[in-house]
Amino acid sequence: MSRRGLCLVLAAPSGAGKTSLSRALLADDPALTLSVSVTTRSPRAGEVEGQHYFFIDQPAFDEMVGAGELLEHAHVFGRSYGTPRAPVAASLAAGRDVLFDIDWQGFRQLRAALPGDVVGVFIRPPSLDVLQARLVARGDTPEQVAKRMAHAEDELAHQGEFEFLVENEVFDTALADLRAILRASRLSTSRRG
Repeated sequence: MSRRGLCLVLAAPSGAGKTSLSRALLADDPALTLSVSVTTRSPRAGEVEGQHYFFIDQPAFDEMVGAGELLEHAHVFGRSYGTPRAPVAASLAAGRDVLFDIDWQGFRQLRAALPGDVVGVFIRPPSLDVLQARLVARGDTPEQVAKRMAHAEDELAHQGEFEFLVENEVFDTALADLRAILRASRLSTSRRG
């Protein structure tokens, strides 16, 4: 039986473990692919063009926005990020599922652009104290930690907009929860052709 692909969105404050959970979910599930965003920020050490992001300048980004080539886009921490429309549309039509690592604003835009195709999961830390400790442990500067903590409170205020909420206190438990959400979403009658 054929089915249309789905967009699994994972959103979270910085430091909640979203990227680690995304990587583990992708490593586990060959039927799931990562949506590769465009960004105006510079590559970090180890990031590969076309695998982690497509790195472009602001004028090129603005041109994509103007041409309607992005499903969602946002300006975060002084840089622009967005999701190219064409590869996502092709994946969904072919019945392939796409994983998104975006914020709550991107989730809103994606859900509006692809109604019925988006499953939203908000990843939350067990507490703000744990979140702050994780940011410090990963090497963020005190200024970055302060900025990200202020931003985290705003992000947490939007968790109720998502269909699912996963608390990442124990990584393996959070990952099992994500696997269960993905499996149930794939079995939904709305996904069947």
